[in-house]
Amino acid sequence: MGTIRAARHADLTGVQACVSAAFGPYVAAIGKSPAPMLADYGALIAGGRVHLVEAEQAVAGLIVLELRPDHLFVDILAVRPELQRHGIGRALMAFAEDTARQRLLTEVSLYTHVLMAQALAFYRRLGYGETARLVEDGYARVYLSKTLSAG
Repeated sequence: MGTIRAARHADLTGVQACVSAAFGPYVAAIGKSPAPMLADYGALIAGGRVHLVEAEQAVAGLIVLELRPDHLFVDILAVRPELQRHGIGRALMAFAEDTARQRLLTEVSLYTHVLMAQALAFYRRLGYGETARLVEDGYARVYLSKTLSAG
């Protein structure tokens, strides 16, 4: 696995392709494009919120972070399906947790769609606990969070 770095404007097409590959399989089950497929990645990259990992000169996975007053919010986590289960998602989530600690924040939160069972199981394995289930913007979301230790 490559190193995690901030996305640049030149990465825009690769970022969009990674998100489409990761979330495209859920379109039929959800009945519409998952929210991450609708995001403005140009603006997110310009705002310094997208970090990625490359493999074989392509975007293998990415994470979109949002700094909130009392915690770090993981807005989007995407890994190309053929590269899942290789530690990329785990490394990106560890990056998020390290980023929170560097900002002296003790919590990381996120949400995923209720139908994304694989994602829910992944976050639970990482120690994230469910905090709410809400329907927002027509999406059934499961909110999760994790309290970080100092180390």
